Amino acid sequence: MNKKILIIEDNEDLAQLLEIHLQDVGYSVELSYNGKDGFDKARHLQFDLVILDVMLPDGSGLDVCKQLRGLQEFVPILMLTSRSSELDRVLGLEVGADDYLTKPFSIPELLARIKALFRRIDVYQAQENDQNDDQEQTISHHDLTINLEKHIVTIANKSIVLTAKEFDLLVFFARHPGRVFTRTQLLDKVWGYSHEGYEHTVNSHINRLRLKVEKNPREPQYILTVWGVGYKFNDLLDSTPC
Repeated sequence: MNKKILIIEDNEDLAQLLEIHLQDVGYSVELSYNGKDGFDKARHLQFDLVILDVMLPDGSGLDVCKQLRGLQEFVPILMLTSRSSELDRVLGLEVGADDYLTKPFSIPELLARIKALFRRIDVYQAQENDQNDDQEQTISHHDLTINLEKHIVTIANKSIVLTAKEFDLLVFFARHPGRVFTRTQLLDKVWGYSHEGYEHTVNSHINRLRLKVEKNPREPQYILTVWGVGYKFNDLLDSTPC
């Protein structure tokens, strides 16, 4: 089945040019020229990828990205921006984008990024399927429970609301208790290959995750800092009385 891509881009000439090139390589493409229409299509239709411009006539693409990440169904997001500052790129990643391209960009580079995103998603889904076949649908440590199938996290039977990336980060830690990961390793494993140099994205996500899952974020019991190295999930939790 052909991959379906939604392009949310207010520059109609650029959007239609991208549509032609993506259709030429076998993708099915839907166009939207503003954030509201784009979000409505993403909410009611099913897409394999959203290409999202940061600057839209009815608001910021960053806000649309946040809205997309609030949907139940996960969809990869590739952000386009004419801005070149590091801050804008980091903001896109922190609100849930999976990759970004800075305008102007070449069509071959765009196609390469799209293929890489789809490869990562396919590998991740294959791993999930293997784990689902071999493992139970939940991960439990101390009073923390993660339902992998329903994307539900509870602590002491209280539901915790996480973004898609916060959930992925928590699951990754919980699957490797006691193992120390550097920020670069976490970027590679959770975010993907393309974000080298943005290790502070890991810091900000861990800070927000701790605010949600830790009783006292200043004295975390789940996600621990290993000074001078990185972070690890506490492997001594299960030996601690509830």
